[in-house]
Amino acid sequence: MIEGPFDTPQEVTETCITCHDGVPDEIMKTRHWNWLDFNSETGEQTGIGKQNLINNFCIAVPSNWPRCTSCHISYGWKDKNFDFNSPENIDCLICHDQTGTYVKAPTGAGYPDSTVNLVKVAQSVGLPTRANCGNCHFNGGGGAGVKHGDLDESLLEPTKDMDFHMGGMDFQCTECHVTKNHEISGGRLTSKKDGEGIVACENCHDTDPHSKELLNKHFKTVACQTCHIPAFARTEPTIMYWDWSVAGEDRESAVDEFGKETYNKKKGAFKWEKNVEPEYYWYNGTAGYYELGDVIDPAKPVELNKLNGNISDPNSKIYPFKVMRGKQPYDSKNDYIIIPKLFGDNGYWKTFDWVKSSEEGMKEVNLDFSGSVGFVKTEMYWPINHTVMSSDNALKCTSCHGIGGEHKLNWKKLGYRDDPMKKGTRFSNGFIKQ
Repeated sequence: MIEGPFDTPQEVTETCITCHDGVPDEIMKTRHWNWLDFNSETGEQTGIGKQNLINNFCIAVPSNWPRCTSCHISYGWKDKNFDFNSPENIDCLICHDQTGTYVKAPTGAGYPDSTVNLVKVAQSVGLPTRANCGNCHFNGGGGAGVKHGDLDESLLEPTKDMDFHMGGMDFQCTECHVTKNHEISGGRLTSKKDGEGIVACENCHDTDPHSKELLNKHFKTVACQTCHIPAFARTEPTIMYWDWSVAGEDRESAVDEFGKETYNKKKGAFKWEKNVEPEYYWYNGTAGYYELGDVIDPAKPVELNKLNGNISDPNSKIYPFKVMRGKQPYDSKNDYIIIPKLFGDNGYWKTFDWVKSSEEGMKEVNLDFSGSVGFVKTEMYWPINHTVMSSDNALKCTSCHGIGGEHKLNWKKLGYRDDPMKKGTRFSNGFIKQ
């Protein structure tokens, strides 16, 4: 029985690993700890991941650590000198608390809020639940439902109509995100060699899941999610557009029809949407990323992650996506995206000075800053995988096909000559060599 008392959360971890020998070594090899991805061919960790990639929400982790790392599974990642080989800084409680009272301090570099009763939480530990995962993932991007669009607090106690698996069958996240040696399986972008760690519908369902053969024929071309997640952000709205270029203005904050703020002096203007129809693209499970210092064409929207796949790729299927769009700062002389320091001393949220905050942020990633700040349009693709609906609520044939249908899929944009019911499939038309 764990007794305490504990003066620091590290003392809880030291107590845990007294019995759980070998666990720290497992955790310190994972994506959740390193915020770096795996090479899907070799299974080795790459130098690319959340640690150093750019997004079009709060932009980047470097120089903003204490705020961003409030959702990291560690204690004390306050700057670039954090020691990833210190097992005492592993936060066991964020994933295993069963009291529902364990919360991280919003700007505390991963430390728990001062009101948390460490003894009570440590005595409660159990297998991770939706609530444990949701502590961070339901609030990605800085608030409820902001980032993903298919992950929010409606999944804590979902109905069957909200999510068939979590609501109808009471699945926990780990039913699909199977864990081995503390490595939590993810999507194909975060998989290891030979498919280990991939979360896919066919892990449980075979390739002929329907009673109608016509529907089963879609499996080679259409992802399950495309039909079974016809809309996202069905309960909580999600941000679909974020414009940093208008931040810093002394204007009144406005509230939209969902009760959400549409302007904030620190962050600019937002557009929230609810019950959003996804955009559909070919996707083979891999993507390229904009990396620090990559030169851009500011006349075009910058794709921060570029989906791989096309109609002629046999490994590609049509998937649903939330496409996040926005405007964010770039160096208008060097023509690359800026990482601004937003949080803390000399950060934009205190100074409202883009030049000073950009200078501070770029210094942390060792990139030259010309002193000239412009704003460029950006796009980012977020796969929609959660809030799966039953067959009764899935897309129908006429959602995509037929003259009188809803035309949810833009066939010509996807590379077809027209509706494949009229003009043939990608196989019959020879787009894929068999």
